[in-house]
Amino acid sequence: MQLKKTATKTTLALALALTATLGLGACGASDTNSSASGTASSASSDLETEAASAVATVPAIPGGSTEVALDADFVAALGTLGLTPGVVGGATLADGTVAFPITGGTVTLYDKTTGYRPWVQGIIFHDGSGLSLTAGATTVELTNFAVDPGKPARLFGDVSVNGQVAAMNAPLFDLNGKNLEAPTMNADGSAVLTGTSVNLSPEAAALLNQTFSTDALAGGLVIGIATITVETK
Repeated sequence: MQLKKTATKTTLALALALTATLGLGACGASDTNSSASGTASSASSDLETEAASAVATVPAIPGGSTEVALDADFVAALGTLGLTPGVVGGATLADGTVAFPITGGTVTLYDKTTGYRPWVQGIIFHDGSGLSLTAGATTVELTNFAVDPGKPARLFGDVSVNGQVAAMNAPLFDLNGKNLEAPTMNADGSAVLTGTSVNLSPEAAALLNQTFSTDALAGGLVIGIATITVETK
């Protein structure tokens, strides 16, 4: 589906800055505690009113890319297992960094201080590209990534083995934004956010272990550090 490029530079920078706080737990934290029952009722009513209006909405992300600087230990682990990384579709792999084009998505923000949860809602799509792992005659392709900033923050995607679908929209990577740097803007107006750790999910580790007949991969393995660059026009 074609997405209209309706996001403004200011709104997009704000939305993506908060969306990229992946793994901080803010998106799914519980509501703040109330005191007396009467106060709680009033606060709840006010909260519902405030939550009805989003602080910012990006209905259509125009494009951009998500890059992951591969962790040296991850690359070494692949070599030990005899796995060769590659790319699928529009993805690129150069100088230890794999990049996936952003093909669309949407972000809606609510006022975090109101206690409304999740205060960051949305998704970032990377259709038509992905990562491959090959050992001998077996090739696993992880494609069509979708970043969900919920709690937990995760990256979902499709999995195929030698061209046969093994899983659709599976949780492939866990995302941790505790070391996320402050967002910056490129000269062309693109919003840039870096520092989110990309970790192998337990589900993906189990699938890869089964496919490649090993038990060496574990959930939590650091894949690399992500940099998200989002076009604003």
